[in-house]
Amino acid sequence: MRWQAPACDLWPVAGGIFSSMAVDGVPGIEDASRLARWLSAHGVASGEQLDDIELIAGGRSNLTYRLGLGDSRLVLRRPPLGHVLPTAHDMTREYRVLTALSGTDIPVPTPLAICDDTDVIGAPFYVMKHVEGRVLRTRQDGGQLTPGQARQLSERLAEMLSAIHGVDIEAVGLTGFGRPQGYLARQLTRWQRQWELSNTRDMPGYDRLVERLAAGLPSDGDHTLVHGDFRLDNMLVTLGAHPAVAAVVDWEMSTLGDPLADLGLTLIYWTDPGDPEWMNISVGSSITAGPGFLSRGEIASRYAELTGRDLSGIGYYMAFGCFKLAVVLEGIHARFQQGKTVGEGFEREGPAVPVLIERAHRLLDTGLAGDAA
Repeated sequence: MRWQAPACDLWPVAGGIFSSMAVDGVPGIEDASRLARWLSAHGVASGEQLDDIELIAGGRSNLTYRLGLGDSRLVLRRPPLGHVLPTAHDMTREYRVLTALSGTDIPVPTPLAICDDTDVIGAPFYVMKHVEGRVLRTRQDGGQLTPGQARQLSERLAEMLSAIHGVDIEAVGLTGFGRPQGYLARQLTRWQRQWELSNTRDMPGYDRLVERLAAGLPSDGDHTLVHGDFRLDNMLVTLGAHPAVAAVVDWEMSTLGDPLADLGLTLIYWTDPGDPEWMNISVGSSITAGPGFLSRGEIASRYAELTGRDLSGIGYYMAFGCFKLAVVLEGIHARFQQGKTVGEGFEREGPAVPVLIERAHRLLDTGLAGDAA
């Protein structure tokens, strides 16, 4: 059994590329032989030998591994190591939405089997088919693109988010997947609770931000399937003359809720040219500041055109996205301090939190039009 370094154009690599090394186990899958027996017993491996494991996402979110079985490959997902917040990283939830969306207009990896027996690898996990595609995140990745391809990828992102928000919930079997009424109010309560369980330091501006978000909660509008963490590098894409989305991945935060909250977070992940603050922290995808990519405002306009939704209050939703992301990164910072992260770059997560809180206040003051861009 060997642990290989991943080919980084095939799946999101959140924590860097690991060097090849001979090991008996991989962080998060210490007993590979036990996993191989489980795969065989559940008809996933079809008698093939599990001959390598590649860690292809480094622990900021659920951990992702590519499994080599002879000439075929599968992908396994499990929760991160260490400090895991209550209700977070639910394998059953992610597996359910992949199952529901398989065969629809939303491209997702095909789920194969799920395991809730923590004796197998130490945590619940599921296995799905491998999808070929590129993950684009950095300016270096942008060197692969022409301005025309960059623009088309921007348009594909807006179209895909619009399509996710147009899924017929009943038809795909996701009725009851969430409680859409009062979604934002519950989200505010939930993420405050997660903050209390995660934060390790005093954080200026946090309490005032929670007060402002609570005071400005929008009334319930329409409700849809929401991805919960939708961004360019949570899509596997194919390039060429007409770039396309091969799969949308990382559905661990998906639920039924307010689609504008989904859009608001997507816009927070999007980095505009001339926004060095966002390129210097581990939040924005720096590739989107490159030639040809649409701006945040243009992404929002394209989404509004596709869905007919009123985006006059999108600044609030973007501020809410900053708040949510600040809580998530504070949790990761806590895991990093415990030495429970796998990969590199985690020292950048803690410093991003106060920047997100300050940006949230700015968005509540000025909206998208006044945001640094």
